[in-house]
Amino acid sequence: MAVELKDLTKRSENYSQWYNELVVKSDLAEQSAVRGCMVIKPYGYAIWEKMQQQLDRMFKETGHVNAYFPLLIPKSFLSREAEHVEGFAKECAVVTHYRLKNDPNGGGVVVDPEAKLEEELIIRPTSETIIWNTYKNWINSYRDLPILVNQWANVFRWEMRTRLFLRTAEFLWQEGHTAHATREEAEEEAVRMLNVYGDFAEKYMAVPVIKGVKSANERFAGALNTYTIEAMMQDGKALQSGTSHFLGQNFAKAFNVQFVNKDNQLEYVWATSWGVSTRLMGALIMTHSDDNGLVLPPHLAPIQVVIVPIYKSQEQLHQIDEKVAGIVARLKDLGISVKYDNADNKRPGFKFADYEVKGVPVRLVMGGRDLENNTIEVMRRDTLEKETRTCDGIEQYVKDLLEDIQANIYQKALNYRNARITSVDTYDEFKERIEEGGFILAHWDGTTETELRIKEETKATIRCIPFDTFLPGDKEPGKCMVTGKPSPCRVIFARSY
Repeated sequence: MAVELKDLTKRSENYSQWYNELVVKSDLAEQSAVRGCMVIKPYGYAIWEKMQQQLDRMFKETGHVNAYFPLLIPKSFLSREAEHVEGFAKECAVVTHYRLKNDPNGGGVVVDPEAKLEEELIIRPTSETIIWNTYKNWINSYRDLPILVNQWANVFRWEMRTRLFLRTAEFLWQEGHTAHATREEAEEEAVRMLNVYGDFAEKYMAVPVIKGVKSANERFAGALNTYTIEAMMQDGKALQSGTSHFLGQNFAKAFNVQFVNKDNQLEYVWATSWGVSTRLMGALIMTHSDDNGLVLPPHLAPIQVVIVPIYKSQEQLHQIDEKVAGIVARLKDLGISVKYDNADNKRPGFKFADYEVKGVPVRLVMGGRDLENNTIEVMRRDTLEKETRTCDGIEQYVKDLLEDIQANIYQKALNYRNARITSVDTYDEFKERIEEGGFILAHWDGTTETELRIKEETKATIRCIPFDTFLPGDKEPGKCMVTGKPSPCRVIFARSY
């Protein structure tokens, strides 16, 4: 079984298959009986919980509060903002009836045709419409603003091609929805929350991201501007890892949400929305993991340290138990999550393979000789390096080691990404380079027509117009690689998930 756990397809052989196998073998998730939906297993959910808890703290530090809005949205609400309904219409699941009954012909349960809803209900693909219909009741005056609300929820978008965590019909996420008195406040909020996402990705997930603004074609349906963080996976593809939208007054006008400003005049409210989802789990897996399994950043690992005893007798196990109890207590005092696995139903070799595939950052092993010598074996998951150390002061050493692993896997991912950012001037060179993967900086004339042509011919999309400079000349004007028309700066292209 230990061999089977580690018998993963190699990334170099089939990256997609490696990912699919790893999600299942590391006990993160599995397919469900409902097509396109997944079961997030306890270990996978524990990682999501740590993400959720940290993001929730960061949201609250920026003044946001949590609320909850209905799962079902009246169909008429989606009709009110034209771009929004156009963007989501093909993905909506529709509730048409409210009752079942037994089939009189013995065919099991059937929909009761007499229980048809007067108005169909949509399972939320996102909550702008139901929330702005609610905000209409909350907002009268500038004194009621800003409203800074976040919702932790599930959403449903009908997907034909699904992959665990990356693209499922139902997924978990958070969606912030804020209301402001001025355009400036709303735009500041949208950028602030993008920066929160960027900080979370880099400091907790150890995933380097590029921040930027989406092209008009890639914007959220109903937004004036969409800001994004883009990460590079180990196969050179991009993964959109979080977005923040400046919605202008579109939803306020659609739902007639007005307020009396300081000059005693009626004005429409300014809005933002922003969200990250369980897709972050996919980013975590594909950025760091290797052919032996998951590599989890210590800041998000449910188990940061596992301790495994190796013993020849029950008496020896009892002695190791006593010795390890003090180490466990001191590690916990330092705020480290630790598991002592002295269960006798699995051999040490199986445990090693299991915790390795699950990406536990640090493994400590104590055997009979260690007991005599007051030593313990330390293995770090990111490099698989082992060393034997004295038990004296081991707790502080492990605490420092966890921070070193966190920094190391971030730096490794950053070096990899930066090495795969290239700049091109001609469309022929672009077509060659895109086959190699990575991020390509190129000039584009700003038109949707050119953008769609590039996508159709190369399967590459504009990931963002980046805020930062990555290569010399990025921000200087030039000529579009396709049409030769003027371009104000280079944009980032990549194939993506």
